[in-house]
Amino acid sequence: MYRKMDQWIEIRHRVLREGVSKRTILRETGMHWKTLKKILNNASPPGYRRTKPACKGKIGPYLGRIREILNQDKDAPKKQRHTAKLIWFRLKLEGFDGGYTAVKDAVRQLKETSQEVFMPLVHTPGEAQVDFGEAAVKMAGVLRKVKFFVMVLPHSDVFFLKTYERECTETFWDGHVEAFKFFGRIPSRISYDNSKIAISSIIGLGRKITVCNVARPNEKGVVEGIVKYSRLNFLVPVPQVKDFDELNQYLLARCREDMDRRLRGHSAIKRDLLEEDRYAMQPLPLAPFEACKTAATKVNSQLLVRFDHIDYSVPLEYAFREVTVKGFVDHVEICHYNMIIAVHNRCWDKEQQIFDPLHYLPLLERKPGSLPYAKTLKKLVLPQCFAILQSRLEADQADGRREYIRVLRLLEKYTVEQLTAAIGKALRLRTHSSDAVAQFLPDAVPWRQRMVMLAGRRHLRYVQIAPNNIK
Repeated sequence: MYRKMDQWIEIRHRVLREGVSKRTILRETGMHWKTLKKILNNASPPGYRRTKPACKGKIGPYLGRIREILNQDKDAPKKQRHTAKLIWFRLKLEGFDGGYTAVKDAVRQLKETSQEVFMPLVHTPGEAQVDFGEAAVKMAGVLRKVKFFVMVLPHSDVFFLKTYERECTETFWDGHVEAFKFFGRIPSRISYDNSKIAISSIIGLGRKITVCNVARPNEKGVVEGIVKYSRLNFLVPVPQVKDFDELNQYLLARCREDMDRRLRGHSAIKRDLLEEDRYAMQPLPLAPFEACKTAATKVNSQLLVRFDHIDYSVPLEYAFREVTVKGFVDHVEICHYNMIIAVHNRCWDKEQQIFDPLHYLPLLERKPGSLPYAKTLKKLVLPQCFAILQSRLEADQADGRREYIRVLRLLEKYTVEQLTAAIGKALRLRTHSSDAVAQFLPDAVPWRQRMVMLAGRRHLRYVQIAPNNIK
């Protein structure tokens, strides 16, 4: 009866302010003295208060089963987890005869009360966290997705970003090397996501490495936040760049600019806090680390070796040899024992063949009939004078094609520009042969190789050479 606020305030005002006796109020209203006591002790109606837990009804015996299903869903993909309606169907098969609303309310309450609470942490100077993110970029006019490596020092919140074609061993290593250069030191401890790349890379390194548990991003929450922060602040709107070099230069500049930002709760800027991190970190190694993935393979009959689903060419003399391929982010090195025999730009597409035309010129001289069909020469763009020389050689000489191939082999020692100038001079003088073209090229033999060393040749001291008389 006395739950309306205006009635409640009126009675309290008359007794506490105007001094009306409690007996008078009881006589006028007819209320029980316990009710008057409650009004005087509470500024507003306290409402109904339970003295014992409410009865769960039909859903009560099934709350444990619902909780079990929700716990199992935590390990399942988000798009394949139970809805309240699916849980209701399952409970009906197990004997539940209540309604859908009761199950829906129970699911909602269990989800609300099962959310995890986290402990605020203090980040020790010198430690780092690593993760990869994904973003859209318009590169060379094409909209595409790229992966970006993130390493952050949680104490100072200074971070390093670099984008790559994809997340793999090579980019994982290269990101570390570039981040260490950026910080100027090496973190004393690094926390990683529980990924196959990280685990296969850090095995056996001891306490300097920490691997987070599966589906526990909170264990490296700082880098998770930096991934979102950098995507929203540096990659929105979608960047329009020419290539990865331009994009990474842009991100590097933004990382440096961000070091002048002050963190909430700190009086110093991030650049000053970085010095505390650096003091606790380790110095860079004297010898640079090769950030590459290696693979042992064998050269096939087409002078190709396969690495990461791509075929790369090698010189003819290494056909059928065992070689080692080193895959870096931007290039691929092919080695035979301790010698680098071929270097190619890294190709990130699938099922491609990357040729160096110079590798096939000696084979072309053995098989001149394959010149018009040689796939390896299709991407060799030569000036028009080469085609003119070829047509004249094939018209004037029976072995003109082989002679033209000898001219092409001069590219093994000279640049295209030097050979173009020599061919142009030979065409003007109408001297159509490889020897004629060669005589118009500069001497490529270093002067040191033309010297005769006197060590071990004492008899040469007594040789007298008369000066030439040119008159």
